[in-house]
Amino acid sequence: MNVIIKAMEERRSIRKFKPDMPSKADIEQIVEAGLYAANGRGKQGAVIIAITDRKTRDQLSDDNRKIGGWDEGFDPFYGAPVILVVLADKDINTGIYDGSLVMGNLMLAAHSLGLGSIWIHRAKEEFEMPEYKKLLADLGIEGNWEGIGHCAVGYISGEAPAPAPRKGNRAFFIE
Repeated sequence: MNVIIKAMEERRSIRKFKPDMPSKADIEQIVEAGLYAANGRGKQGAVIIAITDRKTRDQLSDDNRKIGGWDEGFDPFYGAPVILVVLADKDINTGIYDGSLVMGNLMLAAHSLGLGSIWIHRAKEEFEMPEYKKLLADLGIEGNWEGIGHCAVGYISGEAPAPAPRKGNRAFFIE
């Protein structure tokens, strides 16, 4: 089987990570793969913020938890030490789709390097908050951005989950 298709079939969402930080080279490779995602009309209208700073990661986790309505102490990033935030340019009409493709590339790249990942939502709500608009400004990211998602990345703690059976009646062919 083709290695890319094999990775697509084997990748799973991970909900328990080791605290060990992946190498900077691995994180950079994952981000680079995200930047090569297909995008509408070649606009490349998505950006990635790689967060490895523990304090920033924990603040983002706590804000995400509050938005999600979970009890204090819950980590919606499941202990992953790396959070890759994907944002899309609101002024590009394919931005949400482009950002979603970036997320897919990030997760497949992480899997290909022996790391686990999971897509966590609520980036949209976070990056509507003044403190995250300030974070963008502090990073020199100008424009009108919408949070697409967080790709939480790290080493898997335990075994990867087994795949769920695929539902039938989801592929149709006209020949």
